[in-house]
Amino acid sequence: MKTWKLDTKHTSYIISLTDSGHLEHLHYGIRLGNFDLGLLREKMPYPTGLVLDEYNPVSLEDLPLEFSTYGKGDIREAMVEIETFDKNRVSDFRYVEDRENSVETSLLPSSYGANKVLEIETTDMHSGLTLTLVYRVFEETDVIVRSCILKNDSDEPVIVHRLLSAQLDLNRNDLIWRSFDGHWGREREVHEKALNAGILINDSKTGISSNRHNPLIILRAVNCDDQIGECYGLNLIYSGNHATIGEVNAYGKSHIVWGINPHSFAYPLLPGESLESPQAVLTYSNQGINELSRHFHELINQHLIPQQWQNKPRPILINSWEATYFNFNEAKLIKLAQTASEVGIELFVLDDGWFGRRNNDASSLGDWDVNTKKLPGGLKRLSDKIHALDLQFGIWVEPEMISPDSDLFRAHPHWAITIPGRIPSMGRNQLVLDLALSEVQDYLISTFTKIFSSAQIEYVKWDMNRNLSDLYDGSHNHRYMLGLYRVLHELTSHFPKILFESCASGGNRFDLGMLAYMPQIWTSDNTDALCRVAIQDATSQGYPLSTISAHVSAVPNHQTQRLSPLETRFQVACFGLLGYELNLNELSSESLNSIKQQVLFYKEYRNLFQFGTFYRCSPSNQLNLTDWMVVSDDKSQGILMHFQDRAIANPTTQIIRPVGLNEETTYDFSNRPFDIDIGVFGDLINMVSPIRIKPDSLLHKAVRKMKVLHTEMEHGTADGRSLMYGGIKLKQSNVGGFNDETRIFPDGASRIFLFKKSE
Repeated sequence: MKTWKLDTKHTSYIISLTDSGHLEHLHYGIRLGNFDLGLLREKMPYPTGLVLDEYNPVSLEDLPLEFSTYGKGDIREAMVEIETFDKNRVSDFRYVEDRENSVETSLLPSSYGANKVLEIETTDMHSGLTLTLVYRVFEETDVIVRSCILKNDSDEPVIVHRLLSAQLDLNRNDLIWRSFDGHWGREREVHEKALNAGILINDSKTGISSNRHNPLIILRAVNCDDQIGECYGLNLIYSGNHATIGEVNAYGKSHIVWGINPHSFAYPLLPGESLESPQAVLTYSNQGINELSRHFHELINQHLIPQQWQNKPRPILINSWEATYFNFNEAKLIKLAQTASEVGIELFVLDDGWFGRRNNDASSLGDWDVNTKKLPGGLKRLSDKIHALDLQFGIWVEPEMISPDSDLFRAHPHWAITIPGRIPSMGRNQLVLDLALSEVQDYLISTFTKIFSSAQIEYVKWDMNRNLSDLYDGSHNHRYMLGLYRVLHELTSHFPKILFESCASGGNRFDLGMLAYMPQIWTSDNTDALCRVAIQDATSQGYPLSTISAHVSAVPNHQTQRLSPLETRFQVACFGLLGYELNLNELSSESLNSIKQQVLFYKEYRNLFQFGTFYRCSPSNQLNLTDWMVVSDDKSQGILMHFQDRAIANPTTQIIRPVGLNEETTYDFSNRPFDIDIGVFGDLINMVSPIRIKPDSLLHKAVRKMKVLHTEMEHGTADGRSLMYGGIKLKQSNVGGFNDETRIFPDGASRIFLFKKSE
């Protein structure tokens, strides 16, 4: 019996051909050696469900398959559903041939560099349709990437209602379904449910991958956590409507399909035409979710992002948005850039408001001419002045949108996505350009080629600030995505040296499809350090730190009004791509000096933060604490951040336990020192002051300038085994007294610890 075994470094994916010509899924999980096929195959001499026919006593309802269809006894969620010219939706694809093929051409974003590509061709003899399953094997990253191609070899048109990308049937019913859900400002909140009887759906109907439900899904065993246990990871290289559907059938077997959302999907396929599904990512770990995350991280860094950005350090930037919003001129921007240069920042980014009559968000999207009242010399003169300060220059754009109050809309109202005769839904005072139209694609390619060539531009923030609506047929959303991908391919190929960053109202389109063109994504508009800990922690489960853009912003925070220490804001942002988004010219000299030291520190360890192996290592018994760690490939150094969201009076001892170190290597460790404002003690300063000092008085402010506290110091030497399994007990937090051995650790406090191989 024909069998296919796809091995990675630690996993095996095994398929077998049944006597009936169907593709039976035998195993996905830990790598198997020599195996007896008879041990893995289903044995159904007397199937209880519907059987194919008297010659094929096979019940598809209980058979683990590589793909399911409707109408022949398989009553699980289908991966494929096609309506033929005679309104028939029943299909039954059987094996034809298989081949190994390394040629990868696609209109969709694609992974690259697979060690092996397997294609298995099947056909439905009644309809004349061909379905080819494609498997890409990434051995070192322990990832299988699946997709499929449906070709209409008949003489009649058909309508595709479902063409999902992958299916996973498992002989187990003990999995926990972890999804990453939320909204603006609270992206990728972690939620868990048991995958059992009934159906679970994680999907987007917003027209984009969405902040409501990210395409990432993790299935874990009950006893699995970050450090131990079995888990499966699923994702999709796509930026439009998606769906992952999971169920446990009546026989206790788990069944999951994922790909383009079948909701309202109806794609016409003429004779001779083909439709390709997006690539679906699948990985497995028996060593916890940290290991699963590492598989995702390596795939993205080595086999998905544009190759010119592989392992290339990203610059530290200052973004003008929260410093100026729409209210700026050239002089104000140059003053901000001068201070940024003085503290060591490397890239100045001009955000929204530089074009048309864009003094608020009510007009001008589509009118991409420079506002010469704000910038008399245009982008070129501003760019030249920025570069004279030894800074790179970048701009914000929102190409996919159009304002009703714009010259472009007045000239081409039919370019906006609307339904004739109906009032369209609005979002942020804007409509969406119809990228399904080739003339719109051509306009965007031409327009932004000119803009990106008009000055020395090293960075582009590509934003999108609303969901799609008023889509008028079942294929519109997918055709929009194909149009967007064409525009992105053309522009990023023409400007390979520009660092493109994707953004969509923050993290509303944080997905693998965008990462195939832009190597980093604005994680969330919420820059509050406490919120960012949760957002970045969840994001890291499927996406590497090299993709997670993270900024230090002003306090009170513009999204939550929370006050967080400057060092905490920095240390959280370190675990990502560091940037600043505040008015440097309104900070004290002490704060500017702190930022200068922060920038120096990040530059020294930039490669480690952006490309080191990342671990979540928070203590399970103290939910108010979050610990992250990055470790170099050779395990010679590591950095751990210890964060506390809320202080507890008279707390128990806090212990950090680094992970990822070499057990036999000896390390020197210490925490990163920084100054602490004595103002954190408020009125308590009078316990040691010989005179009464009123809080916030001139005297109080003078004392704060003259008397600066320093962090406690933790340091020592130990081998990796002792550090990881014994841990480090931290010095006591302030409980009523203070000296050099006391750890000042209020709400939102954090520390960074460095581990370096002893010389």
